[in-house]
Amino acid sequence: MKVPLSKPNPNFQNFIDVLVRGKKPTRPLLMEYVVDEEVRKYIGENLLGQKWVYPNFQDNDSIHKYFRNYIDFWYKLGYDFVRYEEGCGFYGLHRVGSDTAELSRGKRNWIEEGKGLVSNWEEFEKYNWPPTNRFDLSHYEFIAKNLPDGMGFIVSHCAGIFENAVENILGFEGVSYLLYDNPELVFAVFKKTGEIIYAFYQQLLEIDGIGCVFQGDDMGFRTSMFLPADILREHILPWHKKIAELAHQKGLPYFLHSCGSIYELMDDLIDNVKIDGKHSTEDTIMNIIDFKKKYPQIAALGGVDIDFLATADESAIRKYVRNILDNCMPEGKFAIGSGNSIPNYIPVKHYLTMLDEALSWQM
Repeated sequence: MKVPLSKPNPNFQNFIDVLVRGKKPTRPLLMEYVVDEEVRKYIGENLLGQKWVYPNFQDNDSIHKYFRNYIDFWYKLGYDFVRYEEGCGFYGLHRVGSDTAELSRGKRNWIEEGKGLVSNWEEFEKYNWPPTNRFDLSHYEFIAKNLPDGMGFIVSHCAGIFENAVENILGFEGVSYLLYDNPELVFAVFKKTGEIIYAFYQQLLEIDGIGCVFQGDDMGFRTSMFLPADILREHILPWHKKIAELAHQKGLPYFLHSCGSIYELMDDLIDNVKIDGKHSTEDTIMNIIDFKKKYPQIAALGGVDIDFLATADESAIRKYVRNILDNCMPEGKFAIGSGNSIPNYIPVKHYLTMLDEALSWQM
């Protein structure tokens, strides 16, 4: 196993040049959206020699130790960047169930899919909207100041405009009824959520050392988008466009993670929002090789199907990863990683096998 690396040599400038500016790659690039804490903890304690620290947010020393471990994880596993996200305070209803993953966290929260917290104008006014005068960005600031040489910093708000508005505030069932009963309320929630997240970015992107924005906003599922394309075009994509413009004004790329079959929106995302790269693919919808052929003008990110990564054996994972790299890597604008994220039910050995095979691949 090449990972963890004994002598990492990150080069974030090369990472951006290959993905965004069309530079010919000389080595594979790794990309990941989220790695669950249970996976990072296991690797940190068992492979990186870390003494794991859970942050006590009343104690700066424990916070700094936690984030040094966090940075070291990305560094030692071969990434050219650290990716980090926090939310600004949206809250919603959740269901709690048992976490049966091998690296279990005990209990797992699930989004409440029924009624949300806002179903009428009175609830809209009473909802505790996050204030926008000043966000606590201290964790971002610490990471930006403590990156190893050559490492970049990729940032986002935790969950996007659609996700926070629908999953946390309106509820999937609630938004479905309200689009017929009170569409103006739905659009007001979208607008308010967008304004808050945009304000978050206005402050976040003032931090020196940020190198890229990589926002997530799941707008679809396996067979379709959650809402009609016209509604998303009118009320969600304009906020992504505004954030992308803010990033581009700072000279930063704007990558989008969005799950599901959202291909009806891809031309809008590329031509209007002007995303620089797209993440999240499922082989049952469109595999990464086909995606890269269809959308060569943007970076194709990730690509290793989560179901496959969870269930295949080591030999099959290596063959699968090599095939993706053989087809996607030579022309650039591609970085390999999971098609979604590394949740705690992905066997750590499978995750490391994916990274090892990628880092072993030769141009």
